[in-house]
Amino acid sequence: MKKQCYIIILLIGILFIPQVTYAQVDFNKRPDDDLGNVEDEFQEHFFEALKQKGIENYDRAVEALHKCLNLDSKKPVIYFELGKNYNKLKNFGAAEDYLKDAISMQPDNVWFLDELYDVYFQQDDIRNALKTIKQLVKYHPDYKEDLATLYVREEKYKQALDLLDELDAEYGLSESRDAMRNDIYSITGNADDRIENLEQRVANNPNNEDNHLKLIYRYSQTGDHKKAYKAAQNLLKEKPDSKFVHLALYKFYLQEEKVDKAISSVKTVLTSPEINADAKAKVLKDFVAFVAKNPEYESDLIDITALIDDNKDAQTHSDLGHYYLKAGDKVKALSNFKEALKQDPNDFKLIKDVLLLQLDIKDYQAVVNDSEHALALYPAQPILYLVNGVALNNLGAPKKAIDNFEMGLDFLVDNPKMEADFYSELSQAYKALNNISKSEAFAKKAEALNVKQ
Repeated sequence: MKKQCYIIILLIGILFIPQVTYAQVDFNKRPDDDLGNVEDEFQEHFFEALKQKGIENYDRAVEALHKCLNLDSKKPVIYFELGKNYNKLKNFGAAEDYLKDAISMQPDNVWFLDELYDVYFQQDDIRNALKTIKQLVKYHPDYKEDLATLYVREEKYKQALDLLDELDAEYGLSESRDAMRNDIYSITGNADDRIENLEQRVANNPNNEDNHLKLIYRYSQTGDHKKAYKAAQNLLKEKPDSKFVHLALYKFYLQEEKVDKAISSVKTVLTSPEINADAKAKVLKDFVAFVAKNPEYESDLIDITALIDDNKDAQTHSDLGHYYLKAGDKVKALSNFKEALKQDPNDFKLIKDVLLLQLDIKDYQAVVNDSEHALALYPAQPILYLVNGVALNNLGAPKKAIDNFEMGLDFLVDNPKMEADFYSELSQAYKALNNISKSEAFAKKAEALNVKQ
């Protein structure tokens, strides 16, 4: 629940105004009865209450206020302060009673009503909160947004949307109201109303790029790709220099087989500083997938990736690595996996991709070095022991390989295929050591597991 700044300032003011209004004393006049002492005593207790509330001693503040009440029960500010302190103490019943007393004395006091609203809101008493905030709206229209929130809680969605429309018309659009409006549309599942609202916004203000983009997104979300494409073209017509429209256009161009235009849109996206890295990575990933199915455009992919050589993120390098791996270019695949790993050195999947590809191209020393580094990060991952041992076997170090295989088997759980790989490699290691009996024993274990699969 929001509190308006000006209300907060006035709430602070009310703490000090009442004692001036109600407790002014002419110190040049000698009292002819005990009224002067009463005023002094009241003021002392009231300031004590303010002090105790300021240091969050709400119980002691309440005690001081009750002393004030015994001295003068006609000041609404005492009931207001009691209500506030009881509210802080979570004694909502007492808070409500005293605030109602204050409001009965000053029915139009906004601060009294606001505090009572807070009491109801904290208790999730929506019925009474609605009743109170409707009174507040008469004095401060800004409370309409709070009222809309309560209507949503009460599932009175039409009333909430009507209020949001009023606020938009009076104050212009706002992110908080748009978020509430979208929540309502999502709850009700009324995509037509959401789109109609955006269409109206675009019609009213065709230069607002954000509304165009939202409309394109909503059309796409509902599966109406023709309207989404048309909306994107309308945005490009209104704002030919728009960069964000190409986040949508490249896909439409690919679907329409307008590849040259799609490539141009992709290049626009990837070279636009205002478009964030995540969006760029998604566009590049889509284009990589397209080229995987249409390899005749690989030269365009190379040109495009060259545009962002200096700022490709880990995910982009990983996607390119998988593309080149699928295309059969293991050297380029490994290069991209390594670049990705530089940016995200603890990513276990990337570590595994690099090690397996290094094994595949027979770079065994690199496998030994990199797997030993990886084991320092992930000492319980059996595959790291396996690839390390495989590399050692190929480098003519069977004893070290056996040590790694045995350690890796200790961490292996319910993975018959990997277990068979361990036994096959152990068989080779013992064969290299001329221990034929153990070599054959492990070979039989591997064979038995492979038969079961």
